[in-house]
Amino acid sequence: MNISQRRTSTRREWLAGCTAVGLTAMSSTALSSRTAHAIRTTNAQQSRKAQIAITLDLEMSRNFPKWEDTFWDYEKGNLNEETKQYSEQAARRVKEAGGKIHFFVVGRLFEQANVDWVKRIVSEGHPLGNHTYDHVNVHANSVSDVQFRFRRSPWLVEGKPPLVIIRENVRLCSLAMMNRLEMKPNGFRTPGGFFEGLKKRPDVRAMLREQGFDWVSSLYPKHAYTEPKERPDAKVIENIVSAQAAAQPFVYPDGLIEIPMSPISDIGAFRTGQWKLEWFLTVIREAMTWTIENRATFDFLAHPSCLYVVDPDFKSLELICNLVAENSQRAEIVDLDTVASRTSRQEG
Repeated sequence: MNISQRRTSTRREWLAGCTAVGLTAMSSTALSSRTAHAIRTTNAQQSRKAQIAITLDLEMSRNFPKWEDTFWDYEKGNLNEETKQYSEQAARRVKEAGGKIHFFVVGRLFEQANVDWVKRIVSEGHPLGNHTYDHVNVHANSVSDVQFRFRRSPWLVEGKPPLVIIRENVRLCSLAMMNRLEMKPNGFRTPGGFFEGLKKRPDVRAMLREQGFDWVSSLYPKHAYTEPKERPDAKVIENIVSAQAAAQPFVYPDGLIEIPMSPISDIGAFRTGQWKLEWFLTVIREAMTWTIENRATFDFLAHPSCLYVVDPDFKSLELICNLVAENSQRAEIVDLDTVASRTSRQEG
């Protein structure tokens, strides 16, 4: 090999070495970047608190206070005095614990002569959302499925397609709130929960966006139930706890934010399951423990018209507030507007 060849070979070796070093450096940089991102993500997850929301729907519930009571299906907004008093006391207790309750109201409530009790709840800082005027089914594809009231009195909505009826029902609830309370609704909750929320109903989502709503609470995930009056065993409890992962907020493709309801609801426990209160409290404790450990979101769904019968001493709310207080570094009680705000930032 002559000198020229040796020089070429050396130069090639030098270039190859530089390339290898460069690739190694690039690989190390990429690895360091990924590691740093993972660390930042983990730190962010550990530093953020679990968001615990207490949400109560202001409506009457069939089978309460007596099992044979079914006429409420036609009078969802005709709240009795016990429900009103329970709602006020619940609001007071949670506020004293440093939190808020996010209420959702059926608009027909505002046909009652006196709504001062609602005004007092709002004046204490508790938000109030739209729950439609007549408690209508937003997934209805026929007039008869929209609401029991329209099935019995079809002339009220004669000639109108389901989505038009639903749109008007949502609008009327907001209008009633503006007239009686001089306020706009804080968010929207669908009457009833749906396993897929509004994923397959872009028309309903568009209708809600048109009426000014940035977020909706419509999804209630599938989970195991027991036979009536049967105590939930470890398998059922584990299934309900695992369903919490499917009850986390997300954003639909059109930008509407979904804040699911967390299982198990009071209606699921006390109507469907006909549980004892202690069983309900055990499941709520386990579900919240998972939520706190995972810095996730828990949206407690209940109805004062049911709770005043099955939980007159507010043990459910006491349990939730105490668990948050015991884990104050990892959890906080928030309203759904706050949940929506964090969800929007994360998706952004």
